[in-house]
Amino acid sequence: MTQGPLTTEAGAPVADNQNSETAGIGGPVLVQDQLLLEKLAHFNRERIPERVVHARGAGAYGTFTVTADVTRYTRAKFLSEVGKETETFLRFSTVAGNLGAPDAVRDPRGFAVKFYTEEGNYDLVGNNTPVFFIRDAIKFPDFIHTQKRDPYTGSQEADNVFDFWGLSPESTHQVTWLFGDRGIPASYRHMDGFGSHTYQWTNEADEAFWVKYHFKTDQGIKNLTAEEAEVLAGKDPDSHQRDLREAIERGEYPSWTVSVQVMPVAEAATYRFNPFDLTKVWPHADYPLIEFGKLELNRNPENIFAEVEQSIFSPAHFVPGIGPSPDKMLQGRLFAYGDAHRYRVGINADHLPVNRPHATEARTHSRDGYLYDGRHKGAKNYEPNSFGGPFQTDRPLWQPVAVSGVTGETVTPVHAEDNDFVQAGNLYRLMSEDEKERLVKNLANAVSGVTRDDIAERAINNFRQADEDFGKRLEVAVRELRG
Repeated sequence: MTQGPLTTEAGAPVADNQNSETAGIGGPVLVQDQLLLEKLAHFNRERIPERVVHARGAGAYGTFTVTADVTRYTRAKFLSEVGKETETFLRFSTVAGNLGAPDAVRDPRGFAVKFYTEEGNYDLVGNNTPVFFIRDAIKFPDFIHTQKRDPYTGSQEADNVFDFWGLSPESTHQVTWLFGDRGIPASYRHMDGFGSHTYQWTNEADEAFWVKYHFKTDQGIKNLTAEEAEVLAGKDPDSHQRDLREAIERGEYPSWTVSVQVMPVAEAATYRFNPFDLTKVWPHADYPLIEFGKLELNRNPENIFAEVEQSIFSPAHFVPGIGPSPDKMLQGRLFAYGDAHRYRVGINADHLPVNRPHATEARTHSRDGYLYDGRHKGAKNYEPNSFGGPFQTDRPLWQPVAVSGVTGETVTPVHAEDNDFVQAGNLYRLMSEDEKERLVKNLANAVSGVTRDDIAERAINNFRQADEDFGKRLEVAVRELRG
């Protein structure tokens, strides 16, 4: 900000910012004191509604660099050559907590990356886990209601959490992740990120591939135990935000190695797991990681509200060569995220500096609405027009997907080895004995808070179906805690 006199919002110089106008010394305040009224009115409106989920977050700018040729899979220009760099903004977050909640809690972490590409912004909105609790977006509001404060008690209730999970066995895999050692990352720098969903890549020849993104932390994985997190959350609720900011200030720029798993489209129909089911992973033995980039965070935001709180990410923000898949959770998010931003930040949220394209210019026929800045001036606002306005390219960003059958409310297709427990059991059996003990202890502490025996038993039974030993140990631990 330039030096000079303090001014009102309209630019008039302020004579006295310490005392309000009164009718005589000690008299009542005058309505003509417009500086006072302006300041109070602005203060009342300084906060926008917090995000319904992922409200608690931190962010930073960075650089994505291509390290390997992937042009055989995608025609996205920002991935077109080795060494190419693209500016990015990454927002980390917890899911269930509100804006004032502590960072060091057992909760998935949002991992949302905005690539400011020359073809427009590409948003990859993921988590620090490769799977999620549910596979269909129609269940998402119900799921989040169980994670948020109960409308009667005003607190998060174990009954709600485990009642829903117990009645939604597809959540077993993600719950096993969440209550394992990686359930409470030590910092945002020391955790992996995942696109989680399946996406489509399309090359110049219009060949399509299904892909899953992986961001492997170069700082190494570090986690907190439940006991460590409890202490840290009380001592420093801002622990993860502070760690990220201070690391960048020190010049210790965190980075991630970026890879994809690639599945030829023809293999999807017969793959042993449904490749579009968000509760499942693709085992690396089937589709190994292909490394193609490096993501580094190297610049802190200058204003948290303007650049972190008002930042928006939408999985519908694609660029040529990248598109969606039939993943039913992703399909719902394509609508829900943009709709949330239009409600929370406003219809012109994409005009804000942190959200607008940095490497190109947005050319649309949208006009007016809250905070519209008049950028289009007198240009025509319809298409087609003969006044030199923007025009369509006639080339889709991604390839169409073949569909068949009749419309209706359908369950997610089941593939040869699909069930709700197999991958949770595989994850459990991969753990060391110490990891299993901590997982069972963490889960038992949570389940023991349930007030109804039938809810606790149903929750335990899901883990028993994943692995008999897992369920048996959990049952014993819960019984001991519940007396």
